[in-house]
This record gives sequence, C-alpha cells and structure tokens, in this order.
Amino acid sequence: MADLDEEIDRLYGLPLEQFVSGRDALAKRLRGEKRREDADAVKALRKPTVAAWAANQVLRSQPDGRRALLEAGDALRAAQEDLLAGRGDAAAARSAAEGERRAVGDLVSAARGLARDEGFLSDAVLDRVRETLHAAATDDDARAEVEAARLDRERRPAAFGGVEGFAVAPPARARAAPTKRPRPAQPADRKPAVDGEADREREAERERRAAERDRRRELQAALREAKAAERDAGRRRREAERAAHDTERQFARARADLDAAEAAEREAAARRQAAEEALAEG
Repeated sequence: MADLDEEIDRLYGLPLEQFVSGRDALAKRLRGEKRREDADAVKALRKPTVAAWAANQVLRSQPDGRRALLEAGDALRAAQEDLLAGRGDAAAARSAAEGERRAVGDLVSAARGLARDEGFLSDAVLDRVRETLHAAATDDDARAEVEAARLDRERRPAAFGGVEGFAVAPPARARAAPTKRPRPAQPADRKPAVDGEADREREAERERRAAERDRRRELQAALREAKAAERDAGRRRREAERAAHDTERQFARARADLDAAEAAEREAAARRQAAEEALAEG
C-alpha cells in the first residue's frame, strides 16, 4: 500500500473536478482498513480553490521554477531582515525583490500555458496565483504549502516581510573618541597646534552625520516602495475578488438553468414514453 503522504500528494495533483471524489474514496478505504484517524485527516482536506489548484499544478510541472522561487524568497526575506536590522542596504533589498519577482513571473507565465490548456483560468485567477506565489517569500505557512505544492486556498503576501508600518531609524553608532596624537615638540614661544586637529574632528563628524542621513533616506525610500506595492496588490486583489464573485454568480445561474433544463428533459422523456406505451397498447 502506498504511503499516506504519497496518497495525499497524489490528490493535489488530480484535475480539480476529481479532488472531492478522490479524497472521499481514499477516506473510505482508510476506514475500511480501520485507520480512522488517517481517514478523518483525509476527509478534512479542503478542495483547493481554482487559483490554489492552478498554483499547485504549475509548481508540480516546473520543479526548477519552484526551487528558484523558494531560493529567491529566502534571499528576499534575508535582505529585508538585514535592512531592518541596519546590516544591509536598500539597493541589496531592491535587487533581491527583483529576483523574487522574476521567479514569480516565470511561474505565472507557465500558468498562462496551463490556462490555455484548461480553458477556465481567467486573468483574475492568474493574478491570485501571482499573489499566492509572492506570499511564499513572507509567510512561513504559505512557503511550506508552496514547497509541497499542496495549497488549498490562495494566499496574500505580507507587507515588507510581514512587518507593516515599521519605524525606520538608522542603526545606533557609538561616537568615536577623538584620536590622541602625540604632540610634536613646540618651541617655547609657540602654542600647541590644536586648532587643525579640532577642525578635522568636526569635519569627520559632519561626514558621519551626512552618511546617516543618506542611509535614512534609502530606508525611507524602500519603505515607500513596499507600501506602494502593498497598496497595488490590495487593489488588484479587490478587483480579482469582484471578478471572482461575478464569475461565481454567473456559474450559479448557469447551474440553475442546467438543472431546470435537465428536469424539463426528464419530464418530456417520461411523457414521450407514456405516449409510446399507450400507442402500443391501442
């Protein structure tokens, strides 16, 4: 018998319309084998949403792309944590973010091919796939589900590594003590040359403060970029939700029309059969 983990993994690779029947059949078989806990765990698995299913399929079909996404997400998280701790710089964080966007973009491009093959993945669904893949960089649960390709719902990326509205401040630096230089021997009729040394110390302090101001501006720019990206992602999510709700309502109406048509067909078939039987008897 296959390992239960392998059985569950197979479920998430099935066509979406086969997930529920496959899950229920597996749970029934496990109950028959007196493995009630395993059966209950399988029965509790939720059918993936369309976006989650699409993400699972593209992650399974593109193992190199999945690995690149996870590595890029780890690099992005590390760069953001360094930035927050004052160890990194905004340029490195932007470079890591660009690498993560490329990895997500490659997988979404592959998902577009899946959309052509399946015929039911809209642009709104693909946008939710994109957000779900981005979430792997900022959310531990999402990362684990992406790594296993077992998503059951779409995910949203957290803002800037999960830290929203953080205060940007340069790292504290201890002020260097003035370097004491040996004083050259001075003629008896001259004062020590301390004015030049004091000027150098003041200039060094001005340069240090200017460097801290530049670093603060870089961090603030990174924060503005992160907030703008979050707002844009939120706007796209809301648009996608509206489109999904419209699609769901259209599907519900179509389902009701289909049910009514099937009922009418069954009724007409019954009348036809009755008429045929009456004609044969007469």
